[in-house]
Amino acid sequence: MTAGAPDPIDRRGLAPRFWERKSLSEMSSAEWEALCDGCGKCCLNKLEDEETGEVALTRVACRLFDDTTCRCARYETRHAYVPECIVLKPDTIADHAYWLPVTCAYKLLWEGRPLYPWHPLISGDPESVHAARVSMRSRTVPEFAVDEDAWEDHIIDEPV
Repeated sequence: MTAGAPDPIDRRGLAPRFWERKSLSEMSSAEWEALCDGCGKCCLNKLEDEETGEVALTRVACRLFDDTTCRCARYETRHAYVPECIVLKPDTIADHAYWLPVTCAYKLLWEGRPLYPWHPLISGDPESVHAARVSMRSRTVPEFAVDEDAWEDHIIDEPV
């Protein structure tokens, strides 16, 4: 870990480059959680074209998203506030990969692709995802501030 901000995800004690030797289903819960890069894109509201199935990200964030930290403000109890919030697990990733961001470590590994150099597991710094401008830090609007009919006006190109 470099001298950046403290990592909200406990990545201590994990085997070096464990994601290259283990399948998603073989990972411990700590290893699974460590795959999250902290970008916040999974907390964005998405629009899906019913005809093509194409999914577009909007900058309209879940009401629980804190865009200064790029974290859920109520992660442990989020389902009490947002019952439809997805719990991504190795046995459900196939159902959800289509809407996951292209930079998402879970999606990348599920597709057999490597992590990006800015991922905190590679860089050693949880701030690297923000420095690479991949995260949604300070780039969102809360869903309660935008009428759902206007979400199309907030579609974003995904940073890679």
